[in-house]
Amino acid sequence: MQDKYLTVSSITRYLKSRFDLDENLQTVFLKGEISNFKCHTSGHFYFSLKDENSKINAVMFRSNASKILFKPADGMKVLVTGRISIYEASGNYQIYIDEMIEDGVGNLYIAFEELKKKLSKEGLFDESHKKKIPKIPKRVGIVTAATGAAIRDIITTIKRRFPATETILFPTLVQGENAKESIVYNIKRAEDYDVDVLIVGRGGGSIEDLWAFNEEIVARAIYESPIPIISAVGHEIDFTISDFVADLRAPTPTAAAELAVPNMADLKAHINNLVIRLNECVIKKVNYQKLYLDSIKNSFVIKNPMILFDNKKQKLDLMFDKLNDLILKGVKDKKGKLDILKRSYIIVNPDIIYKDKKVIMKNMIDKLELLNPLNILGRGYSIAYIDNKTIKSINEVNKNDLISVRVYDGFIEASINGVKEEKDGK
Repeated sequence: MQDKYLTVSSITRYLKSRFDLDENLQTVFLKGEISNFKCHTSGHFYFSLKDENSKINAVMFRSNASKILFKPADGMKVLVTGRISIYEASGNYQIYIDEMIEDGVGNLYIAFEELKKKLSKEGLFDESHKKKIPKIPKRVGIVTAATGAAIRDIITTIKRRFPATETILFPTLVQGENAKESIVYNIKRAEDYDVDVLIVGRGGGSIEDLWAFNEEIVARAIYESPIPIISAVGHEIDFTISDFVADLRAPTPTAAAELAVPNMADLKAHINNLVIRLNECVIKKVNYQKLYLDSIKNSFVIKNPMILFDNKKQKLDLMFDKLNDLILKGVKDKKGKLDILKRSYIIVNPDIIYKDKKVIMKNMIDKLELLNPLNILGRGYSIAYIDNKTIKSINEVNKNDLISVRVYDGFIEASINGVKEEKDGK
């Protein structure tokens, strides 16, 4: 009987799943008024979004809440984008917000985001293009309105922190139709005044009031300026395109002045600290060298300098003895080899070398005698020549040719009467 009853959790989970699967609820655009706003310590936003007749709970987690460019408050009208779902613990449906802008500035916000993406893609925001702010500038230029809290705060802060720095004001329109051209003109004009750093900005205001600093020509003028630029537009929660392009962003004009010049008191304290540290290092070095000198003066060698010579003399004696031993050993080795050589068979019997050589020579003479062609001629052989060439075949001579015959004791000149070919070995 009880099986047909559902638990509250199960029906809530079912409804949540239906919400989460409904495509029409995945991306919802709502507008309304903020009420019961609470910023949790975790960074999440919790509030209600209402109109004349209805109300819906809203949650914006820190990852998305950190991206908005204004401070939400009760009564503020906003435009939100998010998804609708059910929070199971309470069973209430609510919107989980991804983006939120102030109502009435939607078009400006869209233009801001489009220009931001464009310039970012071109590299105008890259850290590699950022110029360093000088630590102690001699001259600071200020591009802002000639009247108002911003210029007063900047000049007062600079004079208080570092009065030696000169300031030059470039009076500028910072709001209205012609403000962007005025800002660009004065940024370029500052290049002729040899300023070390330039503060560009104004006091707080609505997004419409600050819009001149979101103009593309202003962004490009800041990017192209050879002078390091500090952007100081509005309050800490205000962000403009100028902030992203500038070499350094200050949350307020006063903060820009603090970033532009050092604090004289801090510098003095730093210098005094350096002097103290330098004196300590010098004293420490002198004391160390003094101790080192005392150790040398009190050393055994300084008090007994002759000990150095004693050690050297002893070392010389050792080297002399070692060298003498080496010489004697060398002489003894050579003498032993000489005695062995003197007792050798060849030295004792030198005639044997002569006899051996005489036998070898006789054998060589006998071999030469055997090969001597004159000895062959002496046994009755002869050699025939024609035109100084040895005759080896009967085909080399003809009848009546004059030939020369070499015999043992001379030459015989002869004429060929005929040629007879030997046959059958005869």
